Amino acid sequence: MRALPVQVPEVMALHIGEQKMIRQRLVFTGRVQGVGFRYRAKYLADDLGITGWVMNESDGSVVMEAQGTHEQLYRLIQGVNKGHWVSVEHIDRTNLPVEEHEYYFDIKGY
Repeated sequence: MRALPVQVPEVMALHIGEQKMIRQRLVFTGRVQGVGFRYRAKYLADDLGITGWVMNESDGSVVMEAQGTHEQLYRLIQGVNKGHWVSVEHIDRTNLPVEEHEYYFDIKGY
């Protein structure tokens, strides 16, 4: 079954020339565990230059803190939903303060 495209609210829309760094906590629900979601997220984050982390939660969701530009985070969100077995049903977003001394993206937990 193919994943449906994730609707991205205006706050995540691409802003040509926008280079402001942002950090968001993203909680993904749907078929997001046991399908390579975290590894795909790390691969994409490294490729896009995004810092932060991703981790499975005991309730079946995946939580991620990601830091980059609006465009980078938009591309990350679109990319993780393109996995063959991934099916993101909902994303809760929370804006967070930027962490100045973070230099990589990590997979946390089990």
